[in-house]
Amino acid sequence: MASFHFELVSPEKLLFSGDVESVVASSVEGEFTVLKDHAPIMASLKPGVVSVADAAGKTSRLFVRGGFVEVSTKGMTILAEQAIPLEELDAGKIDTQIRDAEEGLADAATGEAKRAAAEQLDQLRELRATLNI
Repeated sequence: MASFHFELVSPEKLLFSGDVESVVASSVEGEFTVLKDHAPIMASLKPGVVSVADAAGKTSRLFVRGGFVEVSTKGMTILAEQAIPLEELDAGKIDTQIRDAEEGLADAATGEAKRAAAEQLDQLRELRATLNI
């Protein structure tokens, strides 16, 4: 299969840069797969798993907590709010964070604080659900 250049960048670091055969990601409009010569697009990512099949056939899976994707004639770039390789996730720690976030939501005093706490809780639940895939 033909390959194309792909980069996955988070605020902390460059997580991946190299040639790949395919990338599967979830935008706010739905899941999509990018192969070589894909039509140019720009999309907002929703929290979910990005699967990267490199040119050697190895597949890497990362949880991405939102961001943006651009596909152009030069390749594909994901600018992620946060990206974590699935093998680095710890279900016990995430469960603790969910309990803390539930308490934070219950204790939130203002509408803005409730919105922020609910958003954090939703993201943690999405992350936890990812581990069950």
